[in-house]
Amino acid sequence: MLMEEAMQTQRPILIVGGTGKTGRRVTERLTALGHPILATSRRGDLPFDWQERAGWPAFFRKMALAGAQSAYVTYSPDLALPGADQAIAAFMGAAVGAGIRHIVLLSGRGEPEAQTCEAIVQASGAHWTILRANWFMQNFSETFVAEGLRAGELLLPAGAVPEPFIDAEDIAEVAAAALLGIGHWGRIYELSGPRALTFAEAVAEIATASGRDLRYREVPVDAFAKSLAEAGLPAEMVALVRYLFTTVLDGRNAAPTQGVQQALGRQPRDFADYARKAAAQGAWTLEEERRASPALQGAQI
Repeated sequence: MLMEEAMQTQRPILIVGGTGKTGRRVTERLTALGHPILATSRRGDLPFDWQERAGWPAFFRKMALAGAQSAYVTYSPDLALPGADQAIAAFMGAAVGAGIRHIVLLSGRGEPEAQTCEAIVQASGAHWTILRANWFMQNFSETFVAEGLRAGELLLPAGAVPEPFIDAEDIAEVAAAALLGIGHWGRIYELSGPRALTFAEAVAEIATASGRDLRYREVPVDAFAKSLAEAGLPAEMVALVRYLFTTVLDGRNAAPTQGVQQALGRQPRDFADYARKAAAQGAWTLEEERRASPALQGAQI
């Protein structure tokens, strides 16, 4: 088993979605550890697009030639959307045919549609590890949500239901561990933060960390979806946002889990720690203030 594990980690590791919130963090961790990486993006040096299957045969020929045997897979935009199961089935058939022997799949906690995709991976013949994640902490700093916070008021269709937000850094660390250790094969890790917060409480912690006067206001989901559509968000993304706020964020995932502890042997990062770090990097700083601060110019948030 130790020899098999050593041979596995000497080969290049495929990261599908290498520029995403978790994918780029997994790439950074494995690269820092000295492991060769094949990181995809839709328009990068190693292109891969879930919606353009015509390019898949050439892509998987490259994977076979490179000798990749393990892969971290994030489906874009989300496993809960219609057609995701068909895409995952096609991907797994091609991946196994190209020599991929272990898949670490990023999934969503409390999403029945995502679990359908998980079952496809589990039945593929490859070894697997499933990461079911709560809402990312980084959604507050790396999506449209950050724009509202920088403006001083966050409007979302989420009420008093708490969510144990998970730090994407923790997801990446679990994924890296799973890719490098066969002891994680056949495991499902439900990943959450250590405590649950409402969105209003999360905004209050961001206000404390950033030193800014920030407010949270709940809005009707229909009005929110309409505003996203009018702003030019694609229809499938509007549907996903509606699904998340009306179905997934209904309290089903409110209880913190032990997934990070099970995978890494430590507690997950707390929201307050995330907020302090993101604030120090300028995540919620007004643009004119960022331009006036040499320390924040070029900071990755």
